[in-house]
Amino acid sequence: MVGPYGAVTWWGFSPALDLREEYQKLGDSSRDEGHLNILLVGCGDCRHVLKTLAKTYKWKKDYQLHIYVVESNLELLARHLLLLGIAKESKENLGLQEKCELFLELFGNSLIRPQTSEYIQDKATHFIRMVTDLECLGREFPLIDMSLLKFKERDMLEGIFKFWRSRDVKLFDITKCWDSRLRSHLEVRYDHRNNVYDWDYNMALHRKAPIIKFHEYKTWRDQGVAFEMREDASYAVANRTLASGLVVTKGGEKFLSRGYWGDIINSPFFAFGIESDEKRLFEKKNDVHVKSARDVSVHNVTSFMFEIANHKKYEPSKQAHIEDDEGHSRIKEIIEEVDELQVTSGSSKIEDDVLLHGDNVKVFFLPSNGVHELQKKNRFKELFDLVYFSNSMVHFCTPDTRHLLSKNAMLIIETTKYMLDLKEEQSREYLKKVSSMVERAGCRPLLPCDDAKDEFAYFKHTGE
Repeated sequence: MVGPYGAVTWWGFSPALDLREEYQKLGDSSRDEGHLNILLVGCGDCRHVLKTLAKTYKWKKDYQLHIYVVESNLELLARHLLLLGIAKESKENLGLQEKCELFLELFGNSLIRPQTSEYIQDKATHFIRMVTDLECLGREFPLIDMSLLKFKERDMLEGIFKFWRSRDVKLFDITKCWDSRLRSHLEVRYDHRNNVYDWDYNMALHRKAPIIKFHEYKTWRDQGVAFEMREDASYAVANRTLASGLVVTKGGEKFLSRGYWGDIINSPFFAFGIESDEKRLFEKKNDVHVKSARDVSVHNVTSFMFEIANHKKYEPSKQAHIEDDEGHSRIKEIIEEVDELQVTSGSSKIEDDVLLHGDNVKVFFLPSNGVHELQKKNRFKELFDLVYFSNSMVHFCTPDTRHLLSKNAMLIIETTKYMLDLKEEQSREYLKKVSSMVERAGCRPLLPCDDAKDEFAYFKHTGE
């Protein structure tokens, strides 16, 4: 049986990055004048892509950005398509608040609203058409390029979308799957699981990310629901985008089992809920954070959606603070609708496809063994200016990785800072091993890295 982190990384264990900004700060600025090629290995979600896209309003008009994505499972690529597609939706289809709620609900909830389930089913039909007809994909979603996937993988994606589209509720009972994972992980402690949640929170999580409140962490640990955005809504339908297959052994025989095989200990709050440029979200009273990770997530995702749609900085006009029954201060952003789709007063409407830069920004989906395959192809030789490895797929960083790196390329490695059940010596050993692996790939540290304080370790290719 899989461990508490699961076999599929549905969300990353670090905050979202603006990848171009990271490269500008620490990379080779001479290579960043007009184009940048980025390889993302195992991010688990589209947080880095989303934030990078949101900041395109800062770029020169002719700037070129190509992002290549490798994930361990095709279900992750399917979710990338879905979540980035929400950012692409026009104002006429989805308002800004609706986009934020829909995104977070699908991103981090095991259970979703009936109308959200209907949205998935409707989009699945469109996605089937896209993966089976690349010309259709190019017209309707120019941001994404699937031409590097094999026919077999595109067929498997079609199968995933057909599963999303099915209305048979018996195909996937995520509540039963979640409870089974909890029982397997906790064993004899299952009947005292609230005490386990309390221990994990106070002894590990609160020290690492105090903005996360215990009540929201406990709800997620017990039910798998991180973002219950509407108190009067019914969150009762299984989120099929969190289903995946896993080969399990039972009675000495191996068979494929569909279930929830993701994280049940860390939580999805780290991706969007623990860091923000809006410092008011981290105000304290009596040394306790007033806001929560959900508030920070709402602000961050709302700002990304707004900036992608309007190509300018997000500045909420008003805020209403609402206290719930537990005294938890929630933020409801009241967005002004006037000129929402205009860059400045009097400017013309900017179309979605232009905003997502179908011509000068491309996100390429690669096969799950993409890193090894890339190293064998001349077209990718010394192509990448920035390469990102998650802690779940850092083993793909081999000595041959150097063949993919341009001169003075930058590497970003996700640390284990937010892996709750790892001991300090295990985190230190991880960083030591990673540093050795990266060194064999011809890279050296760019900055000192503290395994207990830093979310990422930065390295630079020496060209050797």
